[in-house]
Amino acid sequence: MAEGIMSKAATMEIPINSNGDTGTQAEDDSLEQDLQQVMVSGPNLNETNIVSGGYGGPAGGIIPTSSIKDIRTKSRAANLQSSSGGANHNACGASEEVSRGVAVEKLDSVKKWGINTYKCTKQMFSERFGRGSRTVDLELEAQIEVLRDTKSKYENILRLATALTEHFHSMVQTQQALGDAFTDLSQKSPELQDEFGYNAETQKLLCRNGESLLGAISFFVSSVDTLVNKTMEDTLMTIKHYENARLEFDAYRSDLEELSLGPRDSAAVVRMEMAQHDYQVHRDKYERLRSDVTIKLKFLDENKVKVMHKQLLLFHNAISAYFAGNQQQLEQTLVQFNVKLKPPGSDKPSWLEEQ
Repeated sequence: MAEGIMSKAATMEIPINSNGDTGTQAEDDSLEQDLQQVMVSGPNLNETNIVSGGYGGPAGGIIPTSSIKDIRTKSRAANLQSSSGGANHNACGASEEVSRGVAVEKLDSVKKWGINTYKCTKQMFSERFGRGSRTVDLELEAQIEVLRDTKSKYENILRLATALTEHFHSMVQTQQALGDAFTDLSQKSPELQDEFGYNAETQKLLCRNGESLLGAISFFVSSVDTLVNKTMEDTLMTIKHYENARLEFDAYRSDLEELSLGPRDSAAVVRMEMAQHDYQVHRDKYERLRSDVTIKLKFLDENKVKVMHKQLLLFHNAISAYFAGNQQQLEQTLVQFNVKLKPPGSDKPSWLEEQ
């Protein structure tokens, strides 16, 4: 009885349709429809998105496949940038090492310059106040003093000759203007035509001779200027270097003498060896420049005699011929000393220079 009731209940729980199938057929149909709808309305394979999170994650975790290429490109660019950054870092490191080496070299140079300046200043004050000794070459010092005195006197000659050139140039211009005025009046004054004509010719002749004399004096001034401001100045510059070398030599000589009178411990011996080396270096420099000064003084004296012999003869002959009114001798003097006159109006600037 009980078994019959249980079998009947179990049979009633399983519904049977008209075709003899179970009731899951409707569920299968609905599932199939849902799958078809998903397949129709689902995304295209070309537009598939990759979800960075799990199933059912937020929409913000979706990365479009179209941006994968951009990511790969950016990755390659980052790798290239990192590699180039490493090369730039190496280059910067090398440049920093070079800059550091240059800075150390400059620092050593400044240090040596400071020590040298201190020693030379100390030696200079010692000599000035009579507490230190100095190396003296009496013969060479006398020649240097003669050169300085000679240069001063030649500068005075150059200044006076330049002033003479300027004044005489003004006089020649005045004579030229006066000759033009006489010529104009000779044409407009028939009763004084001959008198104005004679004076016009005389002034024009004096003007031509004056230009020849100006050429000779200008050549004289140019040669003396070269001798004074180039040849003598070059020798005096070498003398200046020689005097600086003499001061340095005496400074390091005094330093060596002071160390030789001190204690003879190991540190003092090292300092004395360094002082001996510096002393020898500056002694060689001093000897070399003293030899250069001696040679330059000799050649300067020979050049001075040669140049001034020619220039003084030119100046004398040109002045004598001009004031004697000997035009032929004046022209011969210019030819003899190869003096070329400037064409008229060459001193005036061109129209391009005036713009």
